[in-house]
Amino acid sequence: MFEKLSILKGLHPGFFLAHELKKQKLSKRQFALSLSEHPQTIGTITKGKRDMNTALSLKAENALGLEEGFLMMLQTFYDIKLEKDKNKDNRTPNLKLIRPVLFWDTKMDKIDWDKHKEFIIERIFERGDEEEQKEIQKFYGKQVIADILSKEPKSNYIRSNKVKSK
Repeated sequence: MFEKLSILKGLHPGFFLAHELKKQKLSKRQFALSLSEHPQTIGTITKGKRDMNTALSLKAENALGLEEGFLMMLQTFYDIKLEKDKNKDNRTPNLKLIRPVLFWDTKMDKIDWDKHKEFIIERIFERGDEEEQKEIQKFYGKQVIADILSKEPKSNYIRSNKVKSK
C-alpha cells in the first residue's frame, strides 16, 4: 500500500476513485447507488470538490477491493499538501527579466518555482540568455544550480558551459 501511496501523495482521493471507477467500467451513479449514497456526493468527490469521509471511504474500498484505509490515507496526504501550499513562500524570480517565450507551454504565473526548479533551471540554461541565467542564478543560488546541472541532463540541449562563476 505504501508504495502506491508514495506515488499518489497529494492527489485528491476523488481523482483516484474516478480512475478506479473508469478502470472497472462503473458509472459514478451506478457506484453511488450500490453504496446507498447520493450520486451527487460521488460526483463532487470525484471532481475534487468535496473531501472523502471515513464512512464513505470504507464502503468504497470494500466495493472496489481496495485496502482498508487507502482512500483516507490519500485524503490525509491531500490535506497535508493543501496545508503546505497555504504556508509556502510564494517567491518568484524577477519575471520582467525572463522572456515568457521560454515557458511557452505554461502560464508564467502558474509555475511552482520551488517544485519545478530542476525543469526551470534546465530550460533557462538550455535556452535562456545571459540575463535570464543570472536572474535564475540569483534566485536559486549558484550551488543549487550547479548541483542540478551536474546531474544527467534531461535534455540534449544543455550547454557544456552551464554556470558562469563570477
